[in-house]
Amino acid sequence: MSLPEPEYSRNMRLTGHSDQGGRPDGVQVMVHRGYAYIGHMVSQGFSIVDVRDAKNPRTVRYVPAPPGTWNVHLQAHDDLLLVINARDLFADSRFADERVYYTRQVGETVKTVSGRDWSAGVRIFDISQPENPREISFLALDGIGVHRIWYTGGRWAYVSALLDGYTDYIFLTIDLADPRKPEVAGRWWMPGMNEAAGEQPGWPEGKRYALHHAIIHGDTAYGSWRDGGLTLLDVSDRAAPSLISHRNWSPPYGGGTHTALPLPGRDLLVVLDEAVLDDQQDGEKFIWLFDIREPANPVSISTFPVPDERDYVAKGAHFGPHNLHENRPGSFVSETLIFATWQNAGVRAVDISNPYRPVETGALVPAAPKTMMDTRPGRPQVIQSCDVFVDAQGIIYSTDYNGGLSIIEYLG
Repeated sequence: MSLPEPEYSRNMRLTGHSDQGGRPDGVQVMVHRGYAYIGHMVSQGFSIVDVRDAKNPRTVRYVPAPPGTWNVHLQAHDDLLLVINARDLFADSRFADERVYYTRQVGETVKTVSGRDWSAGVRIFDISQPENPREISFLALDGIGVHRIWYTGGRWAYVSALLDGYTDYIFLTIDLADPRKPEVAGRWWMPGMNEAAGEQPGWPEGKRYALHHAIIHGDTAYGSWRDGGLTLLDVSDRAAPSLISHRNWSPPYGGGTHTALPLPGRDLLVVLDEAVLDDQQDGEKFIWLFDIREPANPVSISTFPVPDERDYVAKGAHFGPHNLHENRPGSFVSETLIFATWQNAGVRAVDISNPYRPVETGALVPAAPKTMMDTRPGRPQVIQSCDVFVDAQGIIYSTDYNGGLSIIEYLG
């Protein structure tokens, strides 16, 4: 079968593609022991694609989500797969206009939900047989559920969760000492988010303060709070996380802080602001490089180059960063070569050998999706490269909300 012709490529080559068994809507992808685990945005569950022969990927299983629930994000390490359960918000007509999701507190929009027809929490699977995940436990939570997880083995996992009584997603530490009996150990939120305790939001109208997720290195959690900016949290006591520092550059910039990737060997932090609205209605978004030699005082020192080989704003849909390859143990790990998705501008590789002058060294913009899985009205049929994962061999895997899994070779 012929591969879809990329719209643009430089120092990258498309070598494989999968429609994920007829469910080409993908959000987070984890490649583990030769299998890609892909959370769906519309199809609700998750799929498993055998990528041991990356040029000929083969979908082997679809695992459905409970009714009314999506599994957009997941994490795989050793013999465990952790999958989020949350209310399928994009199936809610109140979020048909994505501005409602991105410019106000989710807890405010869904306050009036009557009855609970979804599952909230974390499903934990044994994947010692990669094609046959076996659910071994479920951490049930109240509220809307979990957005994203960070788990790289061992006792602790970390999630963003929207619990009853909070305005939006907060930070939780999860104790997996016994993966069959997961427990919430600690929590942290920004002042103003604990509505049940009488706290009042102190941020501007039209801004959304919510934890997207945190990446943990050692005893520090690097948290991205959408329009609330960046936090460094001390998690040496997993039951009582505490604030080291908080930085926010919105306003004047447009917010949407999504991913904060530490490069511990260089005392650097890559911080990505997600473009969340069509046609740059939320302003131009950037990937920032911070100097964190002094954790109490993170300092921005540069931004990544912005794709400019065509007018991507005029192309339509979202133009701007979405996510980074996160240097997970067992994957490709580099503190000088960073991979990012730019939505309608595809996948980009950036060399930060000189942290003050990041240089793009490769790019691939996949073809437009053949079909639209996104059921929200008026969505343009434009590629929206979502997540990126680079395996230990340097093979790049990127998802799209509609266009399936692109498997890419980096030639730089």
